[in-house]
Amino acid sequence: MSVVQPAIGIERSGAARSSLRLRIENNPFSWLVPVALMLGVFYLYPIIDVFRLAFTNATLLGRDEIYTTATFKALLGSPELPDILMTTLVFVAASVIGQQLFGLGIAVLVMRGERRKLKGMTALRTIVLIAWVIPGIANGLIWQMLFSEAPFGAINSVLRMMSIAPVAWLSDPTNAMISAVISNVWRGTAFSMIVFYAALKAIDATLYEAASVDGASSWQRFRHITLPQMRPAILVNSILITIQTLNTFDAIISLTGGGPGRATEVLSLFTFNAVFRNYDLAGGSVLSVLMLVISLVLALGYASMLPRREASE
Repeated sequence: MSVVQPAIGIERSGAARSSLRLRIENNPFSWLVPVALMLGVFYLYPIIDVFRLAFTNATLLGRDEIYTTATFKALLGSPELPDILMTTLVFVAASVIGQQLFGLGIAVLVMRGERRKLKGMTALRTIVLIAWVIPGIANGLIWQMLFSEAPFGAINSVLRMMSIAPVAWLSDPTNAMISAVISNVWRGTAFSMIVFYAALKAIDATLYEAASVDGASSWQRFRHITLPQMRPAILVNSILITIQTLNTFDAIISLTGGGPGRATEVLSLFTFNAVFRNYDLAGGSVLSVLMLVISLVLALGYASMLPRREASE
């Protein structure tokens, strides 16, 4: 009797495992449960918590939280917010346009060089990619030294050698914004170049051959073949770099610190300052929600311009 009972237990255990395996195989969605749990814990929960904190008076000083809409009203009614949003708009628009233009130009240059089997195309791609792997803080420090108005500032030193008056790159509000855009474009161009280079590789070469037979010039081939074929890549790249630029604050904080005054204080830096300098966790959560809404609206706007056929693919 004592030998038979363990044998029955083992048999039942094996039958239970077989039944569980069959249920998993018959229901493929069960394979998605670990992924869903991971996404819920690491992505969905933080977003939900930010929304919760936005409706509180939470601070980093740890006082008791109470649920209120006063934080929303105070932040959205702040007289500083319109200027911050305008600064963000200028920074994001100029950065996105610059990254798209330089990325497309370098990708076209590399493609044409490879077709003509010119040397140095791999080195050119590598040089551009180096800027992409540099952390944002280091990027800001590099450009801070280049734009420095001290005697050791590299760009002003070159200008002096050319008998040109030094430029107040970081102390003038307009020049400070231009400096911040240049540093962000320098770092972000590599990503656009990669996206456009892949899109150029996918264009059917017979289209260019047919256009050449018809006598189309280089500009006509670029305008009527390259740009239409790259439209989905341009729009997708616009979505990605817009969201990336909207979240950029590390390069700005090390380059200008948001100054002079608040000339380069974008929304992401304003959010950082609200939480880590003013200890206003609820206010930072409200601004984070605002950034999320802006990103979603811009992404939906770009996505609506995608051709329906390509969007479904």
